[in-house]
Amino acid sequence: MTAPPTDRSGARTRPALRDRTFRLAAPPVSGTFRPRLVLTGVLVALGAFALFCWGLALGDYPVSLPDVVKALFGAGDPGTLTVVRDLRLPRALAGLLVGVAFGVSGAVFQTMTRNALASPDMIGLTEGAGTAVVAAVVLGWTGGLGLSTLGLLGALATALLVYALAWNGGTTGYRIILVGIGVSWICTSATDFLVARGNRFQAEEALGWLVGNLNGRTWDQVDALAVALAVLLPVTLGMGRWMRTLQLGDDVAAGLGTPVQPVRLALLLTGVGLIAFGTAAAGPVAFVALASPQIALRLAGTASPPPLVSGLTGAFVVLGSDLLAREAIPGTELPVGVVTGALGAPVLLWLLIRANRAGSGG
Repeated sequence: MTAPPTDRSGARTRPALRDRTFRLAAPPVSGTFRPRLVLTGVLVALGAFALFCWGLALGDYPVSLPDVVKALFGAGDPGTLTVVRDLRLPRALAGLLVGVAFGVSGAVFQTMTRNALASPDMIGLTEGAGTAVVAAVVLGWTGGLGLSTLGLLGALATALLVYALAWNGGTTGYRIILVGIGVSWICTSATDFLVARGNRFQAEEALGWLVGNLNGRTWDQVDALAVALAVLLPVTLGMGRWMRTLQLGDDVAAGLGTPVQPVRLALLLTGVGLIAFGTAAAGPVAFVALASPQIALRLAGTASPPPLVSGLTGAFVVLGSDLLAREAIPGTELPVGVVTGALGAPVLLWLLIRANRAGSGG
């Protein structure tokens, strides 16, 4: 048996405290089959699909679940088809796609920075997108651009500002988080100023959007988000192996052949694109990007948040929260962001408590 390590005086030394945010282990070989990860993904996907169909069934004109499934495939009577496919489907699809976008983006940032608290809504990206959209609503200037494009530009500008301020011969996750928190408050203050400057109707429209809302979603918003996911999701998954090496630290990742700074910049851009289009479609739905990757990590038993399962978990969280928002208080339909905020705040406190007990920065 190997003797425990000792210092020069012969006393036993205490093992170094490791960061318990993620379990730091060598990333699995590309192509390795992981049954638990696959099973988790399938179960979460089935759960999200069940909530998706349930949401289509509820409303002033109730529809049975079998009729909902038939309507999705184009079968059924004309009245049911109109209610399900024309009136309710855009909202349900928006919730599904927004959850996927927020979940994947959160997994990207938490893995890239090696910190469970580094979600887009904690480092200012959703606030930056929100400031751009609210400025367009209140000031009435869009430059001929849609809200999705403005949200993308706002989030991209915020991300570049955070990246530039955090740069010091390179970037680290710790500096990105600290700078991002400061920039987040700047964007929040600018948004509050714009809302206070607008008239009553502009303020109501901006505030309704800032909470995070799926009411009144249209096919235009769904189409823009679907195209963004079709482009950005494969890119993100394609960089999965590099993402897993980044969790080992910059020096180890570079030794394994990962171009650290180009990969971090590429991940930053893809994460920004996902969160920006998701925010433009439904507003900054709170805590989904923070909580979903952590839930997926624990369900799948992986060393870092798996992007695809995190996205499916995000869809489950958003769709489930939307159902609660619609049914929790009879006669009242709450914005989905109210429910995700109420459910996500305890998750944030729990992560902070774990980080404090681990003696790490999170």
